Amino acid sequence: MSNFPSNEKALGMYRKMYTIRKYEECLYYLFLEGMMPGSLHQSTGEEACAVGMLYDLRTEDWMATTHRPAGHDIAKGVDIKAMMCEMFGSEEGCCGGHGGAMHTGDIRVGAMPANAIVGGDLPIAAGVALSNKMKHNDNVVVCFLGDGATNEGSYHETMNVVGLWKLPVIFACENNLYGANTSVLLSYYAENPAADRAECYGIPSEVVDGNDVLAVNEAATRAIARARAGEGATILELKTYRHGGHSRNDACGYRPDAEEDFWINQHDPVKSFRKVILEHGVISETELEAIEAEIEKEIDEAAEYAKTAKQPDYDSATKNIFWEGK
Repeated sequence: MSNFPSNEKALGMYRKMYTIRKYEECLYYLFLEGMMPGSLHQSTGEEACAVGMLYDLRTEDWMATTHRPAGHDIAKGVDIKAMMCEMFGSEEGCCGGHGGAMHTGDIRVGAMPANAIVGGDLPIAAGVALSNKMKHNDNVVVCFLGDGATNEGSYHETMNVVGLWKLPVIFACENNLYGANTSVLLSYYAENPAADRAECYGIPSEVVDGNDVLAVNEAATRAIARARAGEGATILELKTYRHGGHSRNDACGYRPDAEEDFWINQHDPVKSFRKVILEHGVISETELEAIEAEIEKEIDEAAEYAKTAKQPDYDSATKNIFWEGK
């Protein structure tokens, strides 16, 4: 673990990480019970990336995310009940029930609704960053992407203009070793597909242990400070691992047992940070268990509420498709 923050911040980060973990677990079991419509692309195991990158952002800072958005949205402040309602297609969902699992978000807290196209959020994040620069404010954008997105044309086109124009955006590449079910070793010549390619665009980069929330947060702090100061973008390659498959129909038969044991059993970000905050005397075991129970209750109540929440009217399907401004 890296330098230790204040007890208040450490506990706050753990709360966010535990909330993400339990929210994703709840969705997983609801899906297995046949109650969850659609499929799921979950981020269990990648909680440190979301929380470390976003914990210190302001509401007016923006976050762009991918088809695996739940952890990012919760870390940015999207309401749990609104997230759960969205999963059930309710009009009280954070996107009015129209988005579903791969399109959650809430612009009121600076969370752009997720883009499920691989690499699709990159040029959008660059556009928001350009807007910030043109308005002469110091707001920043954190843009998440997977390792697979670094082979998309949108990645290279975006990095070209971001590096050239020194835009205030931080790219957080969650390298979880697989693009769907294909190993990064079969997809890239570079060991670090995001960081190793950064130099040709004039963008500084770092490779970070994505399962160490403090290491991620320290790297994010440096990158955010650069962006706010007008020094341009940073690419952070976060080495992490999704515990589950690419989606809910993926049994992960292609992953070696030893690899899974290391990342899931020995290097779990939530369990590791829990141990750290207890060792640092941030909180007692009894007090921490009470907080965990409180979080689990909030998520269970949100799920029960969402099951019977009102569905959108049929005519709402044609709303918000075309701009109706003047």
